Amino acid sequence: MSRPALRLALRDWDHLVPLAAGSVDVPGLTLRIDSRETTPDVLGEPGLDGGETSFSRYVQARAAGDDRLVGLPAFVMRGFRHRCVLVRSDSPRTALAELAGARVGLTGWPDSGNTWTRALLRAEGVELSGVDWRVGPLTAGESGKDRLGSRPLPPNVSALTEDTSLVEELGAGRLDAVLTPFMPPELFTSDSRFRHLLTDHATAERAYWQEHGFVPGIHLVTLRREVVDAAPELPGLVLTALEESKLHWVRRRRHLADTTPWLLRELTESARLFGDDWMPYGTARNAAMIESFCTELYEQGILPEPVDPGVLFPDPALTEPGSATAPSARSGSRPQPQPLPAPR
Repeated sequence: MSRPALRLALRDWDHLVPLAAGSVDVPGLTLRIDSRETTPDVLGEPGLDGGETSFSRYVQARAAGDDRLVGLPAFVMRGFRHRCVLVRSDSPRTALAELAGARVGLTGWPDSGNTWTRALLRAEGVELSGVDWRVGPLTAGESGKDRLGSRPLPPNVSALTEDTSLVEELGAGRLDAVLTPFMPPELFTSDSRFRHLLTDHATAERAYWQEHGFVPGIHLVTLRREVVDAAPELPGLVLTALEESKLHWVRRRRHLADTTPWLLRELTESARLFGDDWMPYGTARNAAMIESFCTELYEQGILPEPVDPGVLFPDPALTEPGSATAPSARSGSRPQPQPLPAPR
């Protein structure tokens, strides 16, 4: 039999480079990775078999009975959200609780990252209904996307005019803060008008990990339903391929750490805090995170009703990479991710 060939559209996250470059091979599967600047529309683009998808939009679709996409519990974009709140450099605000009653811009109302960030505000006692929310692009000229979602918006949520950006509004003082998963270029300059709300967001993020035990998932990989129906083994195979790519990347970065001035320190500190894998794949190791996210979508009004997390990833082959019939990329089956060797 010929090997199934899949075309996936993904951002060029570092941990996917080994897969895209052909450094990782999974017997029984041929993958073609299309690098994208933005999240692709897997269902709307002819020729795609799958790709990177918003976790929020995937949950919303499955909750509504739309199973045209089969999600893999491989959260290729994930990260703490404490760093994602920006204010002006001269702002007196330094704590999440101080955003109560503020004018806050954000890049998309139902977006996964912003949902996690609003969850942080809720945890600090901020009533979301008391915030004046403004939705729009981070910078001028950004390509359009669905920033408002399909559900009716709360009365305190409005869209910016087409010719306005969040950066402009924050810089002019018409916003008190901005929630954004990606940083504006100006933040990386010595005379930036903006700074992170939390002056030591890393400490807050470590505390979040100690309390919750997970790093929030933002985007996951999905496959089109008809592709999976034609070859039911594909979800397990793709999950294993993504896992092998991630492990390969970590090994190489630990060996070739001189890509940023302090990457080795970051790798060492991360390993001591999280162990060998801070972004695990599979439903078993992500169960608490998945359940928490589903709860937040309902509590924040993104979902009209609670959703059972079990409907999101029903395939038992997705419990963990290498489970069920999915073979290892290197040799035989690998039921558990093994500890990574120390760099030489």
